[in-house]
Amino acid sequence: MSKTFKNKFFDYTYAHILKPVFFRQDPEKVHDLMTWFGHQLGKYKITRGITGGLFNYQNPMLEQTVLGIKFKNPVGLAAGFDKDAQLTKILPAVGFGFEEIGSITGERCEGNPKPRLWRLPKSKSLIVYYGLKNDGAEAISKRLQGEKFAFPIGVSVAKTNCKETVETESGVADYVKAYKAFQNIGDYYTINISCPNAFGGQPFSDPQKLERLLQEISKLPKTKPIFLKLPPDISRDQVDAIISLAEKYGIDGFVCTNLTKDRDLLSLKEKIKDDLPTDKGGLSGKVVESLADEMIKYIYKKTGKKFVIIGVGGIFNAEDAYRKIRLGASLVQLITGMIFEGPQLIGEINRGLVELLQKDGFKNISEAIGLDV
Repeated sequence: MSKTFKNKFFDYTYAHILKPVFFRQDPEKVHDLMTWFGHQLGKYKITRGITGGLFNYQNPMLEQTVLGIKFKNPVGLAAGFDKDAQLTKILPAVGFGFEEIGSITGERCEGNPKPRLWRLPKSKSLIVYYGLKNDGAEAISKRLQGEKFAFPIGVSVAKTNCKETVETESGVADYVKAYKAFQNIGDYYTINISCPNAFGGQPFSDPQKLERLLQEISKLPKTKPIFLKLPPDISRDQVDAIISLAEKYGIDGFVCTNLTKDRDLLSLKEKIKDDLPTDKGGLSGKVVESLADEMIKYIYKKTGKKFVIIGVGGIFNAEDAYRKIRLGASLVQLITGMIFEGPQLIGEINRGLVELLQKDGFKNISEAIGLDV
């Protein structure tokens, strides 16, 4: 993809100045610093304007309306970065078309013990073991009450990471508490049934337990579209069962996918046990890319346009995003690519998507959805 002088400047600055400094520091400390800095930038119109001038890229070819929600572009920030919804004001200026906040749980959650975030540069991946750290549904919903957002907000909800929510009914109740707190906040829900780092594992990726959860959710007023965030490591039989439940309970789409626990996908140099910092946690980034792509393709081929798919996993450039769209994703999300490449990546992806659409003779991003299936 062609790059402007501004893009080249920011690419060089991040790769050769900022990234070497950041990557010598503890990754969670860097994440917290960047969240604080982004929150400060978002407070003021002038700093939002400067940020937009530096990073944002818009083109009508990228605009689409999905489930009644207008997206200026298809590139979103995945859940797991803006855990407590601190960045909702600055991210539109960075160039994102939407974001998912959270995952947010029924109760405040400190997450798993530190350290809980590691970089794997050879594999362009992260090991994530946060364990759903967030301020809890009540505090976050209270903070956002009455806020007006410049782009669509997805609310990712999960169950609190503690032994008290391991039993199915208590877990369901925790999900429902978080769900109810955001009935009038945000544009869509994502029910995260796939966090690999919570106490008790991923019980609600089991179809029987998932049905129990969806039964309770279906009793509540449906104020916005609902997505299910799927794990990448489940069997196709499980996927088929989840699709059937989604049809039965009026689910609108899927987020494909969450973290993988398959360490065999790592670069050969990082597969060696002594080189890995931990055997805990899930893997994001390039290692999950092929799993996510296969899941997107499978669901789109099986269901067509019945469900909206959000593709996430291993997006580091416009080609990565475009491939997911051509496999059936209407929207895409990322986190790890931005950490490795820098915040200018979002505008670069959007600019690159326009070039790819023009090359293929399309007038709008929606025309490319599912073409390779």
